[in-house]
Amino acid sequence: MLRHYESLGLVRPSGRTGSGYREYSEEDIRRIFHIESLRALGLSLSEVKRALDDAGFTPSAIVDDLIRRTCERIAAETELLTRLRRIHAADPAGWEDALQVVTLLQALGSKSADARQRAALASASSASSASSADEVPVPVEALVEAALGESDPHVAGALRWALARSGDGAPALLAEGIGSPVAAVRERAVRSLAVMPGGEAAGHLRDALTHPDPVVRGHPALAIGARGDTDAVPGLVDLLMEGRNDTDAADTLSALAGDTATADRIAHRLVERLARSTPRAPARGRLTQALAGVPGTRASQALAELSHDADRAVALTATYLLHLREAHLRDAR
Repeated sequence: MLRHYESLGLVRPSGRTGSGYREYSEEDIRRIFHIESLRALGLSLSEVKRALDDAGFTPSAIVDDLIRRTCERIAAETELLTRLRRIHAADPAGWEDALQVVTLLQALGSKSADARQRAALASASSASSASSADEVPVPVEALVEAALGESDPHVAGALRWALARSGDGAPALLAEGIGSPVAAVRERAVRSLAVMPGGEAAGHLRDALTHPDPVVRGHPALAIGARGDTDAVPGLVDLLMEGRNDTDAADTLSALAGDTATADRIAHRLVERLARSTPRAPARGRLTQALAGVPGTRASQALAELSHDADRAVALTATYLLHLREAHLRDAR
């Protein structure tokens, strides 16, 4: 090692003995320890030489570079560790199975949307036939990570389909995504949960009904409302106010209004939001139209009152809906 350092000009012995052995002074030994210390930090030998010989050398620049390189190395090692754990979680029976999982994981991370979509569809197929000896399911953690990061709508749809068939583990991981500081990730998480079957997914969706992000609140409202859960009513009315998926929200409210108590509750909620809304706001028209699908006297009374509303568009809509309602009642008799 010392001969190598000497050949590079890193250290030179102060002298030699009569028999030709190198002699190192206290200063030489101190320099050798400095070389070893700098190497321990990750510097190359050329960087060590520059650090020791350049009087104008500033440590901060090379320390910054070392920090950057170390972070890159840690990120690469962490990515490798994650990949290895996912392969292990798939429990491959042999190398062919392991390579199949590796191929799918690489495809899920491909820059090609077509490749990612094919991998998602293959993942769904393997999950559906996990009992087959020819199929190895992709670890659910990899599917969730891919779904939360996917911006292409076609690939995202395929990933949601795969997750819905992935079995246990996905709902809890997706629920963690709802807490992301990134709005797009939150929406992807809740949209994936919305198509998942089972009580666990429904529980996380119900929790998301009170999320501060209105986009996050909307998807659970439609999903659990479609399953007959009346806890979705406030969220569905919010969608009408905001004009997002308002047609679906109105249809879901109408389907939920199957008994008198629920119908009156929905009508009361719609009337309450109408009273609080800004005059001539577009939302007032959507709320009025939604009353058409709500049976019961409370909704009829609300339409009768709205037929005299100061907003002419709202008044005309309410009058028309009231006439349709009365005609339907006459026909029913």
